Amino acid sequence: MWLRFSYNNMHLLQKMDAKVEQLLLIICIIIPILSAQDSDLGNLQTLLNAWQNTPPTWDDDSDPCTVGSWKGITCTNGRVTKITLSSMQLSGELPEDIDQFTELEILDLSYNKDLGGLLPSKIGNLKNLKNLILVGCSFNGPIPETIRNLESLVYLSLNSNSFTGRIPPSVGNLKNLVWLDLSTNNLNESLPVSSQTMPGLDNLTHAKHFHLGDNQLSGDIPLRLFNSNMKLIHLLLENNNLTGTIPSTLGLVTSLTVVRLDKNLLRGSVPSNINNLTNTTEMFLSNNRLTGPIPDLTGMSVLNYIDLSDNSFDPYDVPSWLSTLHALTTIKMHNTNLGGEIPVALFRLPQLQHVVLSNNQINGTLDISSNPSTQLELVDLQTNDITDFTQRRHYLNSIDLILQGNLICTESGVNNESFCSNTTNTDLLNLSYSTPFNNCAPTSCVDGRVSSPNCQCAFPYTGFFTFKAPSFSSTVNSTIYISLHDSLMGFFKNASLPIDSISLNNLSRNSEDYLMVRLDVFPLGTQGCFNRTGILEIGFALSNQTFKPKKDFNTYVFDAESYNKFCSGILLGTEDTKNKSSNTGIIIGSVVGGCVFVVLLVLAGMYAFRRKDGVERATQQSQPFALWDPASGSGAVPQIKGIRSFTYEELQKYTNNFSETNNIGKGGYGMVYKGSLPNGQLIAIKRAKEGSSQGGLEFKTEIELLSRVHHKNVVGLIGFCFDQGEQMLVYEYIVNGTLKDSLSRAFICAGRSGIRLDWTRRLKIALGAARGLQYLHDHADPPIIHRDVKTNNILLDERLVAKVSDFGLSKPLSDADRTYVTTQVKGTMGYMDPEYYMTQQLTEKSDVYSFGVVMLELITARNPIEKGRYIVREVILIMDKNKELYDLQDVLDPTIGLSSQLKGMERFVDVALMCVEDTGQQRPTMSEVVKELESIMDLVGLSHGTESSSTSVSYEGTSKDHSYPYSNDSLFSYSGGSLSPKLHPK
Repeated sequence: MWLRFSYNNMHLLQKMDAKVEQLLLIICIIIPILSAQDSDLGNLQTLLNAWQNTPPTWDDDSDPCTVGSWKGITCTNGRVTKITLSSMQLSGELPEDIDQFTELEILDLSYNKDLGGLLPSKIGNLKNLKNLILVGCSFNGPIPETIRNLESLVYLSLNSNSFTGRIPPSVGNLKNLVWLDLSTNNLNESLPVSSQTMPGLDNLTHAKHFHLGDNQLSGDIPLRLFNSNMKLIHLLLENNNLTGTIPSTLGLVTSLTVVRLDKNLLRGSVPSNINNLTNTTEMFLSNNRLTGPIPDLTGMSVLNYIDLSDNSFDPYDVPSWLSTLHALTTIKMHNTNLGGEIPVALFRLPQLQHVVLSNNQINGTLDISSNPSTQLELVDLQTNDITDFTQRRHYLNSIDLILQGNLICTESGVNNESFCSNTTNTDLLNLSYSTPFNNCAPTSCVDGRVSSPNCQCAFPYTGFFTFKAPSFSSTVNSTIYISLHDSLMGFFKNASLPIDSISLNNLSRNSEDYLMVRLDVFPLGTQGCFNRTGILEIGFALSNQTFKPKKDFNTYVFDAESYNKFCSGILLGTEDTKNKSSNTGIIIGSVVGGCVFVVLLVLAGMYAFRRKDGVERATQQSQPFALWDPASGSGAVPQIKGIRSFTYEELQKYTNNFSETNNIGKGGYGMVYKGSLPNGQLIAIKRAKEGSSQGGLEFKTEIELLSRVHHKNVVGLIGFCFDQGEQMLVYEYIVNGTLKDSLSRAFICAGRSGIRLDWTRRLKIALGAARGLQYLHDHADPPIIHRDVKTNNILLDERLVAKVSDFGLSKPLSDADRTYVTTQVKGTMGYMDPEYYMTQQLTEKSDVYSFGVVMLELITARNPIEKGRYIVREVILIMDKNKELYDLQDVLDPTIGLSSQLKGMERFVDVALMCVEDTGQQRPTMSEVVKELESIMDLVGLSHGTESSSTSVSYEGTSKDHSYPYSNDSLFSYSGGSLSPKLHPK
């Protein structure tokens, strides 16, 4: 019995030991998990403290791994593995402690334009990171060398920031990398390749995408950059300062489908083995200094798009092999020393759309044949030696044929033909497609809402696709864009995203020949808005390239605009709420219920006294224009989009009660004050005079236009105040003031701003301002005519980037008035288009005229009208094109530099005088002006991939506070009535 008892007890003890062991094991497992969860919560609190505008659900100590608790945070096994916060309007910097998220696999902070600073070196400690996506932020400084430690990285996208310095050679350590996009930054130095101590880009044999365009990369393209083991499909090196020859090793990478080497300084012959790239569909070699024979592309049977323009190839007849490339849609060989006759078979290529062979020595008879490609739209052969055209009597008007500048157009009776007078290149025009409405009438919407294709008013999520290598040039074939629409919509539906419909519109090609397409995504549901979860999912799908376009469009970049019209979570039950356990909810509900009852009793007596003030405050926040009076002469209620409404008290606080020390300017509109937001951002506040009807009109115009435009060369509108009888506009503060200040002859050595502008800096400023105006004309929706372009309305930031400002007189072009708008004459004398003054018909060419005057002011530093003399007339009278610098030394600003340093000055003057031609028809478009300025910068040897210069700290003097363009109004401002002083005619 004793033995039995002992055995039973021993067995029981063994069972108890086993339970204890299991318990200890569970404790050992749980404690590290709980500790890690607490650690990630602390790390998220660090982000919360470092950033402004984080999602409202980040405001408590709840478990970040509870689904829906912290928006944009995803956990696996209790650890944070994804931080996806695109388009959340975050501001601040990425803290060094980001490396504490040791299990992080995806970090996507794209489309937060106020999020930036240096990329912390400790980011290299995120060993599990697979996707690092920071598209369209404001990160600057060098890319840290520690990025080499991200051994798991597959997707690296740092494009559209302000990174400087070299591409770290250590990127070559990232052997799993498939996607490398560093485009549209300020990166310089040479392309890194492997050495004995460090791998380079050639080591990335699994990479399919090298997107390195729109930087300042220099030096030769290394021979060792390419090898036959590479799987590259996209090589984008356009718009840099690369020199030397195209390496023959490029022909080893037969997987390539897109090659962009255009807009560099490449020289020498194109390697003969380039036609080994038999999978290539798009090839851009234009705008270089290539010489030797025109490359033979025989055998490249899938080639759609070829651009060899603006090179110095050996004289050669139009290549016969072009007619064998049956997939071609676009041929561009402008200014390439072509001669001979064009083969008839060329125009029969079945998919051919655009043929641009202008500025060559093509001769003989042009024969487009009786059966050209049904898709053929443009044949641009201007400035050649063509003597006859067999189809002159029967040529198809559906083809935009340009023969101006050929011998045939000098014949009697022929020079009146449309093909001899046509100078319009449709390749530069806005494309015509816009998503149609779905069998319904568009709804008239209010409060900034937009009618969707299903005719529902909503706040869309908006941005621009930039397609860098489309296979087509068509401007009228809507089938292509319908296909893009359908594939996008199909993708969104398959991903179960909360989308009702999408709209594609505002199609155009920019100065880089990229195809720009505006996307509006409309929310599902009756509220007409997205919650944060919906925006995060859509943003990540586009920033992470999850959406793959049809092959016609190839690679893209998506740049989203800010979205701040989030739906209320209380109404949806899905936004900014916590998914707590039911028991916790009951307990909290009971406690809160009791507390609420007591609080209500206390507050009941106060309610009557506070009701009036509370109603007014609520009205101000939800309906900032509730008290707008259309009868006051200020027009209908402003329709705004995506900007902040400030209270009077807030702006009073930010400006130290609008103190005299914060006053930085005064003009006809009112006062301008400098202020500082709680996050440290400096702002400029334009405060209208009390009771000013003119101020009300300017307020409405500027708030409506600037809330819809976003471009690095257009001053940014942060918000507005329409409260307590005040009308104020809140802008980003531009530290170096106006261009007028910097050109002032009152301080001839350095100008009022303390900045001395030499020739190269003035070129960059001119290009930046031109790009800002081009954006307004070509990409704003609707297009905008500024109407008051002048040096007082061009601001210079700390890097001397030019920003177009002051839109109080601007006019949008409606669908009904796409070419001009008849309106009362307003503007500033000296800059005003004489044709606009005479006809009262305002066109985009009116801005071009004003910009031409600005260009002349840039090189002379003289007022447009000075002592009764008009700058345009003065330049024309004294210039002599047969002499150096056109003999304009007497009127040039002495601080611009020595004569030997003014390379390209003559071409600059030529462009300026083209802009100030008497009639708009004779003037170029702003797009053409941008291209000419870029060409001048190429001539000077400057990069035009970025508008920034070195910071003003490097110049003589130091940055100071400056007046704004709303102050020091020109004595020649004009708004109807008689002109004074009188303009001297040209």
